[in-house]
Amino acid sequence: MPKLVWLNGVVSPLESATVHVSDHAHLYGDGLFEGIRMYSKKVFKLDEHIARLFHGAKHMGFEQMPTAEYVKGVILDMCAKSEFDDAYIRVNLTRGTGLGLDPKNIDRKPNLMVMVNSLALYRPEDYEVGLHVVSTSYRVIPADALDPRIKCIGRYASNIMAKAEANSKGAGEGLMLNHQGNIAECTGDNIFLIKDGVIRTPHPSSGILCGITRQTVIDTARDAGYPVEETFLTTFDIHACDEAFLTGTAAEIIAMVSLDGRPIGDGKPGKITQHVTEIFRQQTKGGTPIPVVAGTSV
Repeated sequence: MPKLVWLNGVVSPLESATVHVSDHAHLYGDGLFEGIRMYSKKVFKLDEHIARLFHGAKHMGFEQMPTAEYVKGVILDMCAKSEFDDAYIRVNLTRGTGLGLDPKNIDRKPNLMVMVNSLALYRPEDYEVGLHVVSTSYRVIPADALDPRIKCIGRYASNIMAKAEANSKGAGEGLMLNHQGNIAECTGDNIFLIKDGVIRTPHPSSGILCGITRQTVIDTARDAGYPVEETFLTTFDIHACDEAFLTGTAAEIIAMVSLDGRPIGDGKPGKITQHVTEIFRQQTKGGTPIPVVAGTSV
């Protein structure tokens, strides 16, 4: 199955794709990214991912941007070329190329990369039995330093260290709090808690990335009749809840069955979690179809 990369108009196999050593994201993390899923030749929530990418670029002051329609066309064309039925699509957008922090001294023509690949964040059995999660010592970056709604490449250094800490403890994931001690998110996932039939998730101002899958789950759960609250939560709420689950484009939906060695509920994926997961899987059958004939010149 070919794994292809599109970089600034050039298509190449993944193994031979290269990035300029002075790319500003390579040097300083000065870039944005999106992870997008394709299911059965349909790209899930494509417009929402592209909108978030462009909102981030506007916030960070990127110049000489391509149009959203152009980026959408490239993604769809690369999915058609890849021959995957199901895939994980990685889109990187960086400020430009050049040495030095100051943007005025670099070539500010953005570098755009689209990679169509496969990704399994967790083992298949983890989705059956759920994840054991541990608290990490790393806090999410506060919004007055970098707005968490911006999916910035450089932002994820602390998440990577938190994930390594969770790995060292033999856990499936690591929980990150904010500087007020409230629950924010896991290293690559949003978190949901269920108590007495009410689904609760950290408020966006808790310092979370407002995930596309997170919003899909909120909308889907409400449509199914479940009350959903965005609120402020602490680890007490995790220990007191009946069920918990994590969401993300890479993770999809996966149950969280313990925190720091203490079981959540009966220590198994709960009924509401399973129901929401079933509905979500039906949702993923929709999406933007891949064209039979490539519609964009790459």
